[in-house]
Amino acid sequence: MVKQISLDTWSVHHLHDLLEKARKIITQTNTPIVLYRETLEEDDEVYEEIVCTLGQEHVIEQVIISGGMVVPEIKQQLVFTIDEFPNRLLSKSKDLFAEVVEQLEEQFA
Repeated sequence: MVKQISLDTWSVHHLHDLLEKARKIITQTNTPIVLYRETLEEDDEVYEEIVCTLGQEHVIEQVIISGGMVVPEIKQQLVFTIDEFPNRLLSKSKDLFAEVVEQLEEQFA
């Protein structure tokens, strides 16, 4: 009997593998990798954005307000394990998921 998996399941495993490869590079360089940045709101040189980074052990998603005369502020911070993040990102946005996969694949090509 042939075991079948869905495209989403394969995609989640693929992103997990890419994150593990990236994590090994981060361990050597001690420099986190920005997975994505999204501007949520912009008004008179002040903007709110989501910055998602991969560190040695976790993926950190922060909502940051900065620019103009505003002192940069972290409004929200979510921390995910490398095992949790692919499913969470896929449920958040398939387009963003695809962008992150493409970016990581380009780094390892």
